[in-house]
Amino acid sequence: MHFSSNAKQFVLLLIVGIVLLLGYVHYSFFNERLNGVWFDSSNRDIPVDKDQRNTSLSKSIFRSREQNIISPERLLYKQPSVLAGRTDVVAVTPWLAPIVWDGTFDPDLVDTIYKSMNITIATTVFAVGKYVLFLRDFLETAEKHFLVDFNVRYYVFTDRPDDVPSVNLSQGRHLSVIQVPGSNRWQEISARRMEIIQTAIERQISREADYIFCLDVDSKFHARWGAESLGRLVAVIHPWFYQATRDHFTYERRPASTAYIPMDEGDYYYAGAVFGGLLEEVYTLTKVCRNQLEEDARNSIEAAWQEESHLNRYLLYNKPSKLLSPEYQWDDKKTKTKEVKVIRFSSVVKNYAEIRPNV
Repeated sequence: MHFSSNAKQFVLLLIVGIVLLLGYVHYSFFNERLNGVWFDSSNRDIPVDKDQRNTSLSKSIFRSREQNIISPERLLYKQPSVLAGRTDVVAVTPWLAPIVWDGTFDPDLVDTIYKSMNITIATTVFAVGKYVLFLRDFLETAEKHFLVDFNVRYYVFTDRPDDVPSVNLSQGRHLSVIQVPGSNRWQEISARRMEIIQTAIERQISREADYIFCLDVDSKFHARWGAESLGRLVAVIHPWFYQATRDHFTYERRPASTAYIPMDEGDYYYAGAVFGGLLEEVYTLTKVCRNQLEEDARNSIEAAWQEESHLNRYLLYNKPSKLLSPEYQWDDKKTKTKEVKVIRFSSVVKNYAEIRPNV
């Protein structure tokens, strides 16, 4: 049987097409199933079992990733300098992440840039048991100082939804109440925080926000907290340890815990009262910390400071892209120091014996 030259060319092209198609299918399957696990794009050293990963989240349903810093034309502001500025504090980490202090940024410029992105910031807060008493001050001061004129969605986790106060919210700001169980142990409430935030991101927050901050309710705002706080993965330096050496940090020091950090390791001690970033980054953080908390529980060990210990372990090996100075999480029991020019957010003085179910 003889074929014309045109027929031969068609058959040849058909064979080449089939080979390329099979190659593409093989590559895609292999790349997705590499060694039987999926790898989280924001944390590639942590394998995530395919069967354990939420399938909807694996399709990248998060609303946004960190955007370019684009300034509107004809936006006038003071010319920045590379020679003049604060010299009493360090404003950058060894891995080149900024440390945000008053006087290291232009607040109007930063807010203007981020407002043009039309973003929404989720804000989670736990008001469990008698901690619901702190909620009014938290919300009312947040409305005065926290990301003013931005779209903000508060998510209040509480076992007392009827006690959530009615607070007037500005335009573009919303509040959702999510009921969670109480506990006779404050340590358990603390330890379950990562699990609850992870679940809320999966079920609701991922569809409603771009960034997220997880804050403590027994705190209040005192001064401007703006878009300078936004970043891919954000942590705050603990006010009681920012002057201390790493051997004095209250890390979990027992190797039996998954939160273990050796004595000769550590960058900063991060407060569990504030952490945030892009939803995808915080989702991964909460998922890893939750898994480690559950592994510790199976081994009958509880980290020294529950979720804060696991947070510090995570952030040691998954470096934050931005650090907030102690201005963003002060403690009202602590005397203000000369480095702290302004207190933006602080933990209020309280009697733990009155508000915690067990002390």
